[in-house]
Amino acid sequence: MMRYFILSTLLPLVATAALLQNSGNQSIVRTFSGFFRTVTDEPFDYLDVLEGSGSGYSQDRDQRRPAAKRQFHISKEASEFLRSSLATVFIPTVYTIIFLISVPLNSLALFMFLRRVQPKKPAAIYMLNLACADLLFVLLLPFRIAYHYNGNHWIYGSAMCRVVTAAFYCNMYCSVLLITCIAVDRFLAVVYPMDSLMWRSPKTASAACATMWLLSIAGVTPLLASEHTVHLSELDITTCHDVLDIDHLRGYYLYFFPIFSSLFFFIPFIFTTVCYIGIIRTLRAVGGENRARRSRAVAMAAMVFAMFAACFAPTNIILLTHYVRFASAQDDASYAAYLVATCIGSLNCCLDPLIYYFGSSQCQKQMLAFFTCRSALARSQIRSSSGSTTSSKLETFKSNLSSQYRKLVA
Repeated sequence: MMRYFILSTLLPLVATAALLQNSGNQSIVRTFSGFFRTVTDEPFDYLDVLEGSGSGYSQDRDQRRPAAKRQFHISKEASEFLRSSLATVFIPTVYTIIFLISVPLNSLALFMFLRRVQPKKPAAIYMLNLACADLLFVLLLPFRIAYHYNGNHWIYGSAMCRVVTAAFYCNMYCSVLLITCIAVDRFLAVVYPMDSLMWRSPKTASAACATMWLLSIAGVTPLLASEHTVHLSELDITTCHDVLDIDHLRGYYLYFFPIFSSLFFFIPFIFTTVCYIGIIRTLRAVGGENRARRSRAVAMAAMVFAMFAACFAPTNIILLTHYVRFASAQDDASYAAYLVATCIGSLNCCLDPLIYYFGSSQCQKQMLAFFTCRSALARSQIRSSSGSTTSSKLETFKSNLSSQYRKLVA
């Protein structure tokens, strides 16, 4: 049944990709589109056009004619966006805020998972890997921040652009897959608590996390083999992954990104939706006196799913829309919307530790126990130090008293 469900999901996307490929000479790319055109350092003279061939004067002018060069040309929409304050101020500012908030939150979550959560449970293993993926994602943001603040000008070289681009999408979609794993694990724990005991083990969770990492790395490997830097003479900048040549990449990204987006978002999104619907329905159907706790669990499940959909759905929907719009006419506005949606969607790196870890009652108990132990240890140290001071004073008093007694006896 699940096999037919997956096939029915993929076939429309593959058919859409095939339709776009056969829609004439217009090629589809995921970024701003551009093409090479031949220009010269100085304009041709009018006599070069009128002068007939065979005359010596014409041959001399041909020898003095400037050599033609190929320059990359982009649309007016793309040029205006790359120079706009939206791309050079708003996007890097949001990334900076995300970086400043997410790094300490995910670092603290990693510390608590590694040092305080014992023994390791499947849910803790999934959330530990999610914190790692989010932390690696935000650690790459300084490159993108500097790139956008510098007027979308990449100064770190072609190889570094490939690495940063591939790692950026690897960590982002690995977070999607790990969130799906957490949803499936919670679904099994709530809906099938007894039947899933043999499946919900630390070994199974570790294997699932390793598989998600390998899938994410394999998915972005083609990005490492592609050239992503383009020099734009019109703007005097070198872009990284924001402008690609249509003719050079014709047919390559046409299949890559629809399949990539389907495997790493739309299929996981369907599984996540089904899991959280099942979780909410089961929690609402369960009876018992602790109604407040059940309501809190339902609200938490709904909030987690809403955050997942709000952060990742717009980005991937705009991605496919970008392809469809290119089928009829060249349109760069959709990619500009994609860049903004990706920036806003990166807020999930700040929300993940708050919702998955610091928002859980177990974490709050651990944090309370941690700080309680620290305060109790401090109080015991104070008592021990005060006790030692009191005992030392008592010993001093006894020694003085004995010396006085010896003087009286003498």
